[in-house]
Amino acid sequence: MIAVRRILQPHRNEERQASRAPLFKAEMAGYLLFSMATRLPKELLARIAQVTNKRARLVLDTIAQKGAITTEELQKLGYEHAPRAARDVRELGFTLVTTMVKTASGKRMAKYSLALDVEAGKTGRLQLPKKEREAVIQAAGGKCQLCGATYDLQVDHRVPYQVVGESLKGTTNPYMVLDGTCNRRKSWICEHCPNLLKYKRVETCQSCYWADPEKHTHVAMGELRRVDVVFSGDETKAFDEFRRQAQRHSQSVRDRIKKFVQESGE
Repeated sequence: MIAVRRILQPHRNEERQASRAPLFKAEMAGYLLFSMATRLPKELLARIAQVTNKRARLVLDTIAQKGAITTEELQKLGYEHAPRAARDVRELGFTLVTTMVKTASGKRMAKYSLALDVEAGKTGRLQLPKKEREAVIQAAGGKCQLCGATYDLQVDHRVPYQVVGESLKGTTNPYMVLDGTCNRRKSWICEHCPNLLKYKRVETCQSCYWADPEKHTHVAMGELRRVDVVFSGDETKAFDEFRRQAQRHSQSVRDRIKKFVQESGE
């Protein structure tokens, strides 16, 4: 599987303004009174009050108010991909309980609630300090380790947080550098991978393309090999010439690359 992106000029990153979820106007005492119906521990409510992630805060506030929130309710609030909202909550260190219920029409849907205990020492996904983040990007050559893009760079867990949490921090290369597009793509693939959903085997993640593109032996447990390539600046001229050659042979760029790889291995 080969994906090729042609970039004439890197787009300037749009400034991202951190969206703070609206806090209750009442003081903490009022918040506790507001949440009494759910009988959540005071320590848990205090942690919820400190959450600034907009999507996670929406889930947590609804649970604090009503005791639970369903995928149907999340969709009505504008979040079509409910599992991602649930993941945001779990990554903050909250124990989210999922049960399956039925809609009025009989369709199955997930219902999310919070475990009543407060797990000692569990703080969720750690924020990487700016200097450490910059060092990781510099060590990766200032480019995405999947496609080679040099803009919109982000630092991501090599093995998904949902599989190992922060347990690999301090080991060799626990992070990888991805551009925004590759990071979103990896996130979606990992969320639907059988290993994350069922097995959670660290070694399976470590040998996957999305964690180690240079040495991978599978792609999300599929018998696949993959490479993503971005051509930028002067490299686009070579890409354009290669594409013209492919067109002269009535081939797509993808098929011509595959043929080249196959012939080089003979």
